[in-house]
This record gives sequence, C-alpha cells and structure tokens, in this order.
Amino acid sequence: MKKKSVVVLALMIVIAAAMNYIAFFGITIGNMSYGGVFDEEKGIRKGIDLAGGSVITFEANAENPTEEQMDVVESIFSARLTNSGYTEARISRDDAGKIAVEIPAETDTDKAASLLGSTAKLTFVDADGNVVLDGATDIKDAQYRYGAVNSSSTQEPYVELTLTPEAKSKFADATQAAAARSSEGKNYISIKMDEQILSSPSVAERIDSETCVISGSFTPESAQELANQIKSGALPFDLTVISKDTIGPELGSQALPTSLFAAGLGTLIVMLFMIIIYRVPGLIADLALAIYVGLVSLILGLARVNLSLSGIAGIVLSIGMAVDANVIIFERMKEELKIGKTIKASVDAGFKKAFSAILDSNITTIITCVVLYLSGIGTIRGFAITLGLGVVVSMFTAIIVTKFLLKQLVGLNVKNRKLFCAER
Repeated sequence: MKKKSVVVLALMIVIAAAMNYIAFFGITIGNMSYGGVFDEEKGIRKGIDLAGGSVITFEANAENPTEEQMDVVESIFSARLTNSGYTEARISRDDAGKIAVEIPAETDTDKAASLLGSTAKLTFVDADGNVVLDGATDIKDAQYRYGAVNSSSTQEPYVELTLTPEAKSKFADATQAAAARSSEGKNYISIKMDEQILSSPSVAERIDSETCVISGSFTPESAQELANQIKSGALPFDLTVISKDTIGPELGSQALPTSLFAAGLGTLIVMLFMIIIYRVPGLIADLALAIYVGLVSLILGLARVNLSLSGIAGIVLSIGMAVDANVIIFERMKEELKIGKTIKASVDAGFKKAFSAILDSNITTIITCVVLYLSGIGTIRGFAITLGLGVVVSMFTAIIVTKFLLKQLVGLNVKNRKLFCAER
C-alpha cells in the first residue's frame, strides 16, 4: 500500500508539472502544435486594456435613425462580436446615428469593419428570380461545420442552416417546383448573400427537411464569419465606416507582466501559508492548487478567452476560493483529530462535513457569475467568465483531487498526528 501511494503521489506531481509546462510553454506533437496560453495565434485574446486593438466608427445611412433602430444595430454588433469570440469588445454610440466599436487585440481594421458592417442579407432565389426564403425571417440558426456535404464530396468548411417550421414548408414546395423543371435546365435554387450568388445547387427532388447546407469556396474563417452574420441577423440600414484606427494598450505595455507577477506572487504566498498552517495537508493542497492553475490556463488558452485586467482579477479571486475550500476541509479534519479519531477517519469526516458548505458557497458564486455575464458588458463579462470557470475547476480540484491525494497520503500509514494540521 505504501509503495502504491508513493507512486501515485509522484505521478500526480509529474502530471501537475507537465500540465503547467504545456499550459504556459506549449507542446508540439507531429503536425499538431499549441504555443501556450500566451501564444498570439492559439492562446488567449488579450483585452483592449492589455493589448490595444481597433476602433471602428460607423454612421447610419438613414435620415434620423430612431432609438429602436440603433438598439437593433447595437444588439447585432454585440451578437457578432460575441459569436466571433470578442466578448470584451466595447460599443458606444451618440444621438447623431454614430456608433463606435473597440475590438481588443484586432489590428486588422478592414477585417473588423467587414465583420460588423456587412448587412449579411441572405436569400434563396429560384430560376425566375423569385425569393423563396429570406434569411432575416426564415432562418432559425446558422452554424459553421466542417466535413463532407454529401457521400461523394470531400471534407470542406460549410454553413448549416436551420429553418423555421414555416420556412421548412415553403422550402419543400419550392424544391418540388424546381425539381419539376429539370427539362428546362432550371431545376436549381440560388443562394445569395448581399445579392452575390454563393452557390446554385441543382434540385432533383422535394427537400422536406428543417436543415440545409451552404457550401462553396469557403475557408474555415469565412464560413464561421458567414454563420455569425446570418445568426445575428441583418442590419436595419446600411452603415458607412467614417474612421478606422488602431490603439495601444490602455494600461501600458507592462500591465500584463506586472499583473501576472502579482498573481504569481499572491499564489506563492497562499501556498506558503497553507504549508505553515496545515503542514502535510497544506502540501497536498498546494499540489491540488498547481493542478488547478494548469487546468485553468489550458482551458483559457484552448478556448481563446478574452483576458483583460478584470479577467485576471477573476482568476486570482478563484484561486483564493479554491484554497478557501481546502481551509474548510482541513479545519473540519482538525476538529475530528482533536476528539481522538484516527487520521483516516478524520480525513473522511472532514470532507463529509465540509462538502455542503463548499457546494453552497460555490453555487451562489456561479449564479452571480451567470447574472453578471447575462446583464454585463465588456470587462464585466470577462470577469464573470474567468471567475465562473475558476470556481468550477476549483470545486473539482478541492473536492475530487485533494480528497484523492489525501487518501494516498493516508495510505502511507503516517503515525505522527502533528504532521496533520499544526495546533494553534
């Protein structure tokens, strides 16, 4: 039992070290490469306060646009930015029909303007030019996909559309009518985006399905952008770009290194505190905390989360909450040890008595994060995302990982009770 526990604990140390190395420095396996959480192309997206970005100002091509119309434009911009991963972009507008958007870490102003300003008007048109389906009213959802469009095609990017029930019926009738015109060479339905034909697939039979596919000369990026534009809807009027600028980091170039240093220093102090106060269980908590840091960093990097200064604050706060859970567990363990229970019994009882308190506190925090994300904008959402993610991962490491490691420690048959939680 001792040998097995030693091997398991050593293996967990190796796993924690490897996880953190991959998270921060990356890994390359064959043709697959990940550059780490701070990789420019595959890591986190830095917020505008840490990395700067683009500022695009639009003006409505409409006389005296109403407040309701500008609300629609703002909500569409917000949806397109969120769908593209820019959760911390900022949108502001004035009373003269102008709206400005700040997009973090995006220096290609033309790309940013295209993403936001395109009307993305999608229509399905038959051979006579009649509109069969309108993207604004007949499309329920649009998703980027990669794969074979049919059994005879190769793998390619495409957009999958989900139709409304009314559109499904209209599309079925239109495809039936088109299929009947094969002798005229007019058995096709064209798919147009902003009056440009994307594709004109031929129709051989009635299509009675709630989904259909747009395929063509797409790249993964262009297919994703098209899906985002369709999903967010068409703008109520055309917009003119009146200015495109790039800006530097609001907090200066040293803001990120300084913030990360502070976070690292705070984590180190917390680890030392746990060792001094809780001895061997404190060491176990520190190992679980190292696993937590590696897991969160991997998730942030792979998910390409937008990280601003408020997001870093959310991560640091969640580190404190992870340790807080361990403190509750260890204090319950100390109570059991004081009444004469064995180390094994104290560990089991400590987790059982602390579980409900930990679960309740973390659930209330997650609810708060959800509310902040749904009602907040920009940096508030970034804080909600990182804090919520950190709380979920910290529950896993505090309840599952720490318990597993302590059981391995118990397997070493340590008899000295003073090694488990120093008396105060």
